[in-house]
Amino acid sequence: MNEPIPVLRAVDGGTAKLMPDVDHERAWLLTVDGAPQSYVDLDDPTHLEFEYLRRLGHVVDCVADEGTPLSVLHLGGGALTLPRYIAATRPGSRQDVVEYDAGLVALVAEHLPLPEGSGVTVHRDDARKWVEGAAADSMDMVVADVFGGSRVPAHLTTVEYARAAERVLRPGGVYAANLADGAPFTFLRSQLATFAEVFTELALIAEPSVLRGRRFGNAVLLASQSPIDTAPLSRRTASDAFPARVEQGAALARLRGDAGPVDDTTAVRSPEPPDGAFTVG
Repeated sequence: MNEPIPVLRAVDGGTAKLMPDVDHERAWLLTVDGAPQSYVDLDDPTHLEFEYLRRLGHVVDCVADEGTPLSVLHLGGGALTLPRYIAATRPGSRQDVVEYDAGLVALVAEHLPLPEGSGVTVHRDDARKWVEGAAADSMDMVVADVFGGSRVPAHLTTVEYARAAERVLRPGGVYAANLADGAPFTFLRSQLATFAEVFTELALIAEPSVLRGRRFGNAVLLASQSPIDTAPLSRRTASDAFPARVEQGAALARLRGDAGPVDDTTAVRSPEPPDGAFTVG
């Protein structure tokens, strides 16, 4: 059998590279301009390599009874790691993935094709535009994992965007977003304030070292109009190889401090990560 070789291709967002994992026959790491985007094991779609994706996987596991199909809107596609996970763990789910980078969509479709009957449909479009045009009360989850390079685009951080996402969710639905920030958390605090304008319940999942400001890193923001049961989430995230905490209530209020919400006239992209924060060799 021929050994898999790296695939290098220019895409809309830069230079994409698919690198085979030498320890797993059909597993691949996707990077764009050196920043890791996705890890996919075609033989085991339930394997979530990245810590933040495992946390999103825990959210998926806890939003409904085991195996129950979900309707999920994914903003940002990458190599479709989380949609593959949901298709494998919740057969019959209906999933729409919105990815702006047409070159990336083509690369993934060619080299990492979805299995037949996955229930996943990929759309090339702008995430905000798609959310604003989506049917109301149509999704159990909206998952936002959109980065232009290593930064969240400004138009996906505003009160207007949060309202659009909330409209798409069914009663009891959950919005989950992968964010990235470091001390003094200017961006993260503004996102807590922004989504608190629209949703009655918020929670945040992150490693203690990130929450304490010791390093730049990912944080998963959860928002819902219904209470978020954080007990099972806390147990799952605490048992990971890189344990994380689930914060809500008073702890989030302290983190937010006096930060105010942002709208379409004041929003900015998430901060540039420090050199080496999200790169691979």
